[in-house]
Formats: sequence, structure tokens, C-alpha cells
Amino acid sequence: MAEPIRILLVEDETNFGAVMKNYLEISDFKVTLCINGVEGLKAFTSHHFDICILDVMMPEMDGFTLAKEIKLKNADMPIIFLTAKTLKEDIIQGYRIGADDYITKPFDSELLIYKIKAILTRNNGNSSSYKTVFSIGKFSFDSNLRILSIDNIEQKLSPKEAELLKLLAENINQILPRETALKSIWGDDNFYTTRSMDVYITKLRKYLKADADLSIENIHGSGFRLLQINAPYN
Repeated sequence: MAEPIRILLVEDETNFGAVMKNYLEISDFKVTLCINGVEGLKAFTSHHFDICILDVMMPEMDGFTLAKEIKLKNADMPIIFLTAKTLKEDIIQGYRIGADDYITKPFDSELLIYKIKAILTRNNGNSSSYKTVFSIGKFSFDSNLRILSIDNIEQKLSPKEAELLKLLAENINQILPRETALKSIWGDDNFYTTRSMDVYITKLRKYLKADADLSIENIHGSGFRLLQINAPYN
């Protein structure tokens, strides 16, 4: 069994931090919660982590300063900033330090899970914990190579087609919320990105119709579901 992903969560709002820690642990992550930057740096120095999630505005040591210290010790450590600050200058500063993502409060907790997985997979930071090759009915789908194959016939998917199919495959027979997919892949859930995703869903349906046991259902008001008849239990 794969080791759980270890997350350093540094958040000075104790109630919010506790709720986040609980949500991440329910999602099978191992979380160390610290309430300020000084504690966070001590924890990072003493233990191994796969990713850091840092609030920006904190007492004793702010998130930007903590991130710089972390990067000095491990330049490859993935970092996500959490903040209520939406000024362009602050966001740019976060990325200049080396942030992998910058999420403004309030945010969808489920979206955070997808972002963590995407960052770890992209950075190969313990990405072995996450599948990159999926069996979808009679199809084999390699999400890294973006190849969907059946009966020795291969279909090369576009980057967004592959990302969307991967999200559906990770949640097979479950509802994938429309907002989650839009924000994870397109970064926004406005009218235009919604129409764009509908086009990609249509393309994926066309690719998958070679297997009559597969379908992508539109769940009204919620999102989409990749339905596989007689799907094996994971």
C-alpha cells in the first residue's frame, strides 16, 4: 500500500485550519497543522513533506517569508498559497517565490484536492500514489501520454481532453461537479469556459462510443458522470 501524501498546512485561523486538516485527512492525506510561520519552519526542518499549503497573512512569520525559507532548504518543494488577498502584485509575488498555485479564500475544498493531485503529478512529487493509466471499460487510457486505446487502435487526445477524461476516470460512476472540472482545468467557470467544456464532453463521448457499456451522463444542475456498466470495485 502506498504511503499517504504528507502535507504541511500552515494556517493561523485555528478553526479554518482544523476544518481543512480534517477534510484533507478524510481524503487520505497525512497533515501536520501549524498556526504560524515559525512553527511551520520548525516542522518543515524536522519532518519530510510532499507539499506545503501556506496562508500568506500570519503572525511571527508571513507565508511569503516562510516559502522563501522552505525553498532555500528544498527548491523543488511544491507550495500552494492560501490567502484572502486578491491584489495582482501579491499574486505575482507568490509566483515569483516559486508557488505552484495561489488560491484565494473562500474556495472549494474539493478543488483544492484536485490541485494538490495535479501539482504532485506534474512535479513527480510522490506522483506514484496517483494513477496515470486507467482501464475504462474496454479502453486503456494513459493520461501522461494522452493516449486512449482500444483493440490496438490509439487516439491521441488534446491536453484538455486528457485532463477532463482523467477527472472522469478518477470519479467513475460518481458525479464530477461541473464547477470542479471547470476551475481545475480552465481556471474559471464562466459562460465561455462552460460552453468549451461541453464541446470537449461531446468529443469524449464520440471517442468512447466504441464501448457500449460506457457513457458520459449529464447530471442536470450538478455535472457529469462517466458511467461504466459492471464496473469493478476499486
